[in-house]
Amino acid sequence: MADVFADLVGQDEAVTTLRRAAASAAALLRASAAPAARPAAAAPPAGTDDEDDAYDELDALADQFDGEPTNTGPGNPAAGGTGPAEAATAGEPGAGMTHAWIFTGPPGSGRSVAARAFAAALQCVHGTGCGQCPSCHTVLAGTHADVRLVVPEGLSISVKETRALVLRAASTPSGGRWQIVIIEDADRLGERASNALLKAIEEPSPRTVFLLCVPSIHPDDISVTIRSRCRLVPLRQPPAAAVAEVLARRDGIAPDVAGWAAAAAQGHVGRARRLALDPEARQRRDAVLAVPRRLTGVGAAFDAASALIEAAEAEAAASVAEIDEAERSALQTALGAGGTGRGAAGVMRGAAGQLKELEKQQKSRATRALRDALDRALVDLAGFYRDALTMALRAPVAPVHTDTAAVAEAGAQKWDAEGALRRLEAVLECRVAIEANVKPRIAVEAMMLALWKG
Repeated sequence: MADVFADLVGQDEAVTTLRRAAASAAALLRASAAPAARPAAAAPPAGTDDEDDAYDELDALADQFDGEPTNTGPGNPAAGGTGPAEAATAGEPGAGMTHAWIFTGPPGSGRSVAARAFAAALQCVHGTGCGQCPSCHTVLAGTHADVRLVVPEGLSISVKETRALVLRAASTPSGGRWQIVIIEDADRLGERASNALLKAIEEPSPRTVFLLCVPSIHPDDISVTIRSRCRLVPLRQPPAAAVAEVLARRDGIAPDVAGWAAAAAQGHVGRARRLALDPEARQRRDAVLAVPRRLTGVGAAFDAASALIEAAEAEAAASVAEIDEAERSALQTALGAGGTGRGAAGVMRGAAGQLKELEKQQKSRATRALRDALDRALVDLAGFYRDALTMALRAPVAPVHTDTAAVAEAGAQKWDAEGALRRLEAVLECRVAIEANVKPRIAVEAMMLALWKG
C-alpha cells in the first residue's frame, strides 16, 4: 500500500512540508518521554528488532528535517507570515511542527485530502505516514478516536458546535500521540464561532493540533487573527495529467476516459471521478454545455435559467433526501414515536421543538446542496467560455471541454476575444453573487441575459 500522501495529487512542495512536520512531531514525542515510558501505541513491543528499527527511523528523520528551512508557512519571512513556527529554533526536537495549520487552495486542489493525510502521518506509529499501520488506516477511514473531522453540511458552522469541538480538543489523546481537529470549509465559521476557535488556538493543549481548510487567507475566508496564529500550506490546482494518473491507478478508469474527465473537471479530482464513473453527472454536464446554443432571445434566456435551476434543485434534493429521512426517523424513534405507554403522546407533543430544529438544519443543508450543485454547473459553463476566449486569442493551450471544442471555436469567431471575455466574466460574477447570498434564480437569470446580450 502507498503512503498516506499518495492521493495528494500534484502537491510535491506541500507534501515535503508535511513530511518534515510529521517527522519533527514524532521526534518531539520521543524527546518528551523517557524510553521506559513510551506509549504502547507509539512503538512496537519493547525488546524487538522492529522497535529499534522504528526509532532508528525517527532519529534519521529528525536529523534530516529538524531545523531545515521551509518555503511555505507563517514561519517563513519570505511568505509574509508571522505565526508560531517563526519561534521554532533550528535543531530543537519538533522545530518543524506547530499546533495550528491552514490549508488553502482552489476547489479540487485537495485541501481536505492534505489535512487527513497529515493527521494520519501525525498519528502513524512510525511518524512517517506509512499507510500500513492501524493508526494510518483508522485516520483515513475516519474512525480514529483522537481525530475529529468536522464537515459542515449547512451554510455555516455554529458557535455551539465550535464550543463543543473546542472542549473535545482539550482532552488528552487516548492513544498518547495527538488530539487532532480537522475543519473542512472553515470559511463557514461565523464571527462568534471564529472567536470561540481563536481562544483554543491561542491557548492550545500540549497535544492538540488544529487543521483548517479554507479557499484562501483573505479575511472573507478566515479571520486575520486566526490566520496569524497558524502555519500556511498553500496548494495549487493539480495538472490534468496528474489527476488522470490517479484516476487510472486508484479507480481503475481507462486512461483515455481518465484524461478526458481530468481535463473537463479542470483539475478537480472528485469532480473528475464523478464524470468518469457517473452517467448522470455526464448528462448534467452535457445539458449545461448546451446552454450557449440555446440563448437565441430573451425568452430562451429565461427558459435556460429555469432549466438550470430546476436541474440543480433536483440534484440537490436527491443528494439530501435519504439523509433527511434517516435523521428524522432516528429522532422520532429516540423521542418515543410509536410508543403506546402512558404519556407517549405527551412526550411527542413536547418534542415539536426538537423536530423543528432538525428541519431548520436540514433546510440549511438543502440550501448548501443547491448552491454546490449550481456551482458545479457554473464551473463547467465557465470552462466553455474560457475555451472560446483562448481560441479567439489563438492561445497555445488545450481546451477544457474537448467534446465541445468545435462549438467553442464557432463562438470565438462570432464573439471575438472581448465578447468571450464578457461572457466568462458574467459566469464568474454569478458564482460570486450566489456565494454572497443572492437568490440563485435571480443571479442565474441575470447571467443568462448577460450571456445572450454579450
